[in-house]
Amino acid sequence: MNTVVSKDGTTIAYDRRGNGPALVLVDGALCSRAQGPMPDLAEALADRFTVYNYDRRGRGDSGDAGEYAVEREIEDLAAVIEAAGGSAYVYGSSSGAALSLRATAAGVPIEKLVAFEPPYVVDDSRKQIPRTWIADLQALEPGDAIKYFFTKGIGLPGIFVTMMKLMPAWKPMKAVAHTLPYDAQMLGQNCFGEPMDTEQWAPIERPVLVVNGGKSPGWMKASTRALAAAVPGAGHTEVPGQNHMIKSAAIAPVIADFCR
Repeated sequence: MNTVVSKDGTTIAYDRRGNGPALVLVDGALCSRAQGPMPDLAEALADRFTVYNYDRRGRGDSGDAGEYAVEREIEDLAAVIEAAGGSAYVYGSSSGAALSLRATAAGVPIEKLVAFEPPYVVDDSRKQIPRTWIADLQALEPGDAIKYFFTKGIGLPGIFVTMMKLMPAWKPMKAVAHTLPYDAQMLGQNCFGEPMDTEQWAPIERPVLVVNGGKSPGWMKASTRALAAAVPGAGHTEVPGQNHMIKSAAIAPVIADFCR
C-alpha cells in the first residue's frame, strides 16, 4: 500500500502495479481498491500500464475529513495523478466516471479519459430518482442506505437487494455505505430526467471515450449517448454482451486501445 496526502490534508491510499504509462482507476459506489471490479482490472492492464488503484475518500484505507464536497474528491484524484508522475490516463466507472469527468473539466492533468456508464438519467424512460435522495441517504442506516441506493437510485428490483444480503460482498458494502451520499452529490443535476447539462462539460479539452454495455438498460444507453454528444470531441462505443457490471476482459482492451 502507498499513500499520498490530498490538498486538505486527507490521506489517500493506493496500490501501484505494472509497467508502462500511468493509468489511474476510479471506481464507483460501494467499491474500494479491494472490493469491486478494479483489482481484477488492474491485473488485466498491468502488462501495458503502471496502474494506480486507489481508495476514494472515506473508503478502505483512505481518510475522510469534515463536511463532504465534490471539490475534495477532485483534489484527491489530482493528488494520485501527481504521485503517478504529474499526468495520467484515467478510467472511471459509474460514479467514478462522473468524478473523472468533473476532474477533467476542472483541468486536472488527465491525458485521456475512458468513462464507463456514469449513471445519469436524461429522460423519463425509468422511474425518476427522488430529488431528496442525498438527504434521504444521509438519514439511513448502512443496510437501508444500500437498499435505497439500488432501488431508488439505480432502479433495481427490491428482490435483487434482498438476495445481495446473502452474499459475501454485503458486509464490505456496508462498511462504505456512509459514502453513498458522496456519490449522489457527484452526479449532481444530471440524474433527474432532464437533458444533459452541456455547459458543465464545455471546458473539457482532453480526449474522452464514453462507453456503455450492450445489455445495459435503455435509460443508461440514452445517457451515455447524451454525454458523448455533450463533451467536446468525445467518442462513444458500446461493448456487446456487457452490462453495468462489465467484465475486466471486456473493458481492458477498450481502455488499452484508446489510451495507446
